[in-house]
Amino acid sequence: MKAVGFTEFGGPEVLRVLELPAPEAGPGEVRIRVHAATVNAVDALQRGGPARSPDARPPFVPGMEAAGIVDQIGAGTDTDLSVGDRVLAIVLPDGSHGAYAEQVVLPAQSVVRAPHGASDAQAASLPMNGLTARLALDTLGLEPGRTVAITGAAGAVGGYAVQLAKADGLRVVADASEQDEPLVKELGADVVLRRGAEYPDRVRAEVPEGVDGLLDAASLGALTARAVRDGGRVVTLRGYDGPGERGIVYQPIVVFSYAREHAKLDRLRRQVEEGLITLRVARTFPAEQAAEAHRILAAGGVRGRLVLTF
Repeated sequence: MKAVGFTEFGGPEVLRVLELPAPEAGPGEVRIRVHAATVNAVDALQRGGPARSPDARPPFVPGMEAAGIVDQIGAGTDTDLSVGDRVLAIVLPDGSHGAYAEQVVLPAQSVVRAPHGASDAQAASLPMNGLTARLALDTLGLEPGRTVAITGAAGAVGGYAVQLAKADGLRVVADASEQDEPLVKELGADVVLRRGAEYPDRVRAEVPEGVDGLLDAASLGALTARAVRDGGRVVTLRGYDGPGERGIVYQPIVVFSYAREHAKLDRLRRQVEEGLITLRVARTFPAEQAAEAHRILAAGGVRGRLVLTF
């Protein structure tokens, strides 16, 4: 099968087309003929050479989100899917196992039907960032009527978080640049404040007692404490664990813990069909142009997802 990956770490130029053996689905597994795979910041981190297990060997295939068609179901697998069904899936890359490939084998719990009416590119944009936003809100554990602040609200995780928070009955105070303010308002934020280091102070001016919880998708770190009430909670995406002043709890999350949360992933699919979640695709690329997609992502300012097609 064709895949896109790398045999040495470096910049986008190390990505190339590879020929790899087609994987076979075993018990409890589903194989997908991938039609679309998103390009994420974590893919670039993997490409750049983060710490890996000592026994990891090239080639490496990145990619955490895929959409396509079920083309094989392992013996004895408990699933309501059938060969030929259109699906989306979250993928945990490991060595040559990643979403940037024509075929990928996954636990059945990581695969659900694609939303009706969504293209493969749109469907591929949902699982990883949608589940990250869901995990963040579940970790905050706020009751309907409470107030949540969201940084990075125009981004992939932040945008889903705004819409999911509204679906949960929360009041949302989000950040945005002047350019992105109409988008964030369209996503449903109740209050949109200018992004940047002063955002927490602007939140306090809007919510004098402080918000009940905050999702820090923009990695403001310790600055977020100024926006949160005593005893509130901050969820972070890149491992930041703050000092806990005024009883504020910082909770780093990793989406890997939700990779087999089939019911939650399927709920996201239904929310797309109900119009509660918007799938945003900025641009698609043939898989052979993965390096160019990585360069565009690195340049910043992308609103919506970059997607490779196979």
